[in-house]
Amino acid sequence: MPILTERDQAAVRKEFERIAGGVKLVVFSQELAAADLCRQNEQLVREVAALSAQITVEVLNLAIDRERAETYGIDQVPAIVVEGARDYGIRFYGVPLGYEFSNLIDAIIVASTGAPALSEDTLASLRALASDVDIKVFSTPT
Repeated sequence: MPILTERDQAAVRKEFERIAGGVKLVVFSQELAAADLCRQNEQLVREVAALSAQITVEVLNLAIDRERAETYGIDQVPAIVVEGARDYGIRFYGVPLGYEFSNLIDAIIVASTGAPALSEDTLASLRALASDVDIKVFSTPT
């Protein structure tokens, strides 16, 4: 049974008209750990990728593909890496459904352009930072 309704698919296709380049979604799963969530995550990513020819999917196993997981900094499943022309560090842990789904779609679009949609003031503030900042956003289903 599909996760995305026909209405959802149509809305996502419309958003994906803004995709400017190729995007790879790298999904980390594992059968033994959170198997149901991993399967649901894989299904969601495949359904989203099917809505644009510019999106590809690669599914890796956290236990088997340890080197790749380490390269991406992935240490838990389910996880999604959103990668454009390069890896911008965009990660999703858990299944991005509900309110988090729109963030996945936005992340795909931003990764495809390679340029965040930030104001000049925000960009200037970011350039002024003395070191890299690791931002993590946590959300819970409601």
